[in-house]
Amino acid sequence: MAKYDNSFTDELRQRLSLVDVISRRIPLIKKGQNYWGCCPFHNEKTPSFSVSEEKGFYHCFGCGEHGDIISFVMKSENMDFKNAIKELADMAGIKMPDIKQKTPEQKQAEENYIQLTENATKIYQDLLYTDVGKVALDYIKKRGFSDEMIKKYRIGYAPKNNIISSKFSNIKHDKLTATGLVRVGNYGLYDFFRDKLMFPIFNAHDQIVAFSGRSLDGSEPKYINTSDTELFHKRQTIFGFNFARDAIHRQNRSIVVEGQIDAIQMQNHGFPETVAPLGTALTEDHIAILCKSNRNITFCFDGDNAGQKAAVRACTLVLPFLRDNSDVRFAFVSGGKDPDEILKNQGKSAMRKIIDNSVSWIDFLWDSVNKNYLTNTPNGRTQAEKFLKDCLSKITDKIFQNEIEQEYNSRKFNQWHKWKKQKYTTDIELPDIDNMTVNMIKSIVQTYPQLSEKYIDFLSSLNISFDDDVSTTDLSLENAEKYVVSLKLQRYIQKLNLEKQQLLNNPDATSESLQEINKKIIDAQEKLDLLLDMNNK
Repeated sequence: MAKYDNSFTDELRQRLSLVDVISRRIPLIKKGQNYWGCCPFHNEKTPSFSVSEEKGFYHCFGCGEHGDIISFVMKSENMDFKNAIKELADMAGIKMPDIKQKTPEQKQAEENYIQLTENATKIYQDLLYTDVGKVALDYIKKRGFSDEMIKKYRIGYAPKNNIISSKFSNIKHDKLTATGLVRVGNYGLYDFFRDKLMFPIFNAHDQIVAFSGRSLDGSEPKYINTSDTELFHKRQTIFGFNFARDAIHRQNRSIVVEGQIDAIQMQNHGFPETVAPLGTALTEDHIAILCKSNRNITFCFDGDNAGQKAAVRACTLVLPFLRDNSDVRFAFVSGGKDPDEILKNQGKSAMRKIIDNSVSWIDFLWDSVNKNYLTNTPNGRTQAEKFLKDCLSKITDKIFQNEIEQEYNSRKFNQWHKWKKQKYTTDIELPDIDNMTVNMIKSIVQTYPQLSEKYIDFLSSLNISFDDDVSTTDLSLENAEKYVVSLKLQRYIQKLNLEKQQLLNNPDATSESLQEINKKIIDAQEKLDLLLDMNNK
C-alpha cells in the first residue's frame, strides 16, 4: 500500500497534540504525567484509557487498544490511512502531499546525510581542542562553558580552510551539497562554514541535521545557519528542544529565549526547560511544536524596544493555540543584558526572580496596547480597540474568547481615562516636568499630530493628558521636533545619572558597568549639545 513519507507524518505528530485530538472524542483528566478517560473502543464506567503526550501514544488497560495519533483517528472514525491523514492535515492546517512510497534510494540518501553530518561534527569537535581552534575554545570558555557542556552540546570549530570539502573529497558532490555543509563555486566545492564556532542542530530523534556557526572576528551576521534542506527547516526547528523535551514535561512549561547560547546557559543553570528559535523570528510552527509538548510557555525577551516588539509578535502567534488552562507568560531582562549575562554576573537567583516576576499574556497584551496607542485620546482608543479585537479573534475557543473580551471591556471602562504606563523593568523615578513644558508639549501635539505618532513611546511615558484643548504653537515643525527630541535627551540623561547612582551604591557593581553607563551619558550629552547648538544658529 502506498504511504506518505515519514517527514509528513512526523510533521503531523509535531504540530498536533495527541491529547487535543483524543479529547475531541472523549473527556480526559490529567493524573500525574498522563491523561485518563473512558475507552472509546469498549464500554466501561471506570477510566482505564491512558494517553501519554510525552510518548505520543494511547493505551487501554481494559481492552488492550494501543496506538498513536494516526491510528486513533483511523479506529475512532472508522477511516482508512489516507482519510485519517487528510483529517489530521486539516486539523493542523497544512497541505496534503501526494501519496508516495519512499524509495530505497531516498532512504539511503537520508542515512548518508545523517552519517555525513555526524562525521563533520566529530571533525569540528576534535579541531576545537587543537591549536587551530584555540581562539574559538577561549571564546566559548569565557562565555562560561565548561568542558562537560561543550561535550554535551557537541560544540566544535570550523577552520578557515575547506576541511569538509577536503576530508570528504571521495563523496559525490550532490550528497555533500545536500547537507548544506559545502557549496559549489567557480573552482569546485568550498565549505559553507569557515572560521566559525559550531553548534550542531539536532532533530527530534537526536540526530544532527544542521549547524549554526558563530563568527569569532566580530563580523556580521553573528550567526549563520545551514540553509533549508530535505531534513532541516529553520521555521520548524527549535534549538535545544531535544535536550529540553523531558524537562518541559517535568516542569510543566517551556521557557523561550532569543539565542542559542542563552538557551544552553539556561538549561545548565537550573532552567532545563529552555529553548530558542533558530536564527529566525519565532514562527507559528515553533509555537505548534511547543504547545504539543505543553501549552504553558514563558517567553523571556530583552527589555528594549526590539524585545518588546518580539514579545508582542509572540503573543499574537500564540493566541490561536490558547486554551482556558494555558499559562502563557512574558518575562523581560533589563539594562541591555541577556539571560547569559544575568546568569554569569548575577547568578541563578537573579534569573529566577526575572522568570518568577513574569506577567500573564492577558496583562502583557493589555499593557502593550496602552503603550503603543495614545489611549488618552479618542483616535488612539479607536486604534487600540481595533488592534485588541483583531488579536482576540485569533482565539479559537469562543467561550474563552468571550471571557477575555469581557475582561478587557471592564478594563477599558475603568482604566483608559486614568491609565499610566507600566514597565516590566526596574522603575527609576524621574522628576516631574514643569507646567510650562507640559503646556508646550500639549501645544506641539495639538499643532503637529504626526509628531505624536513618531514619538509615541516617549510622549506616553510623560503621563500627560492630551484630551483638553490648548492653543497651537508658533514653532515650525522642524523646531517643534527639535524641542521634543531635546526634552527626550534630557530625560534620558537624567535616567542614566540615576542608574549610575544606583550602581555606585551597589557593592556588587562592576567597573565595566560603570564605564558603559558613563559612555552612554557622554554620548547622549554630545547629541544634546549638538542639538542645542543647532537651535542657537
